[in-house]
Amino acid sequence: MAKPREAKRTSDEVLVAKTGKPWADWFKILDKAGARKWAHQEIAEHLYYRQKVPGWWSQMISVGYERERGLRGKFQKCGGEFSSGASRTMNVPLAVAFKAWTDEKIQRHWLPAAKIEITTATPGKSLRAKWGDGKSRLSVNFYAKGPGKTQVVADHLKLASSKEAAKMKAYWFEALDRLQKTIEA
Repeated sequence: MAKPREAKRTSDEVLVAKTGKPWADWFKILDKAGARKWAHQEIAEHLYYRQKVPGWWSQMISVGYERERGLRGKFQKCGGEFSSGASRTMNVPLAVAFKAWTDEKIQRHWLPAAKIEITTATPGKSLRAKWGDGKSRLSVNFYAKGPGKTQVVADHLKLASSKEAAKMKAYWFEALDRLQKTIEA
């Protein structure tokens, strides 16, 4: 069975090709500007407006800087909450994948002992749910990837810590393996 991929920082070579500078140079620029005291949005805006870094890359450099300087933990979003998730592309029509989440009998087969309360469901598109004691939430999106092929993306939000987010990332990776085996059979 495959394991979840470990997210790795973009290489200096790619960063130079896309932004003109390696990580160390961006860190020096941001340190000199006083970014250690800024919120994520301020860092990204400084990179975008003052340094002319393209939008996605300004976000990516901001997150890399925050992690490098200890301003953001692994799996931590800019607002401070932790989240993690997993995705899987399955050889089934979108309606089959969606039903596996919303039909309790099917759900119990691949998600045993899970306490999940669906709060919003848009057929063929997404669902939102409370998880466990209701302190954390699930956001699940479904994407048609051609005839008989669907991508399922499960994001577990409002987790208490980086450690819990890592645990839930592994959990969802295994759960989506079970889902895939269940509905592709």
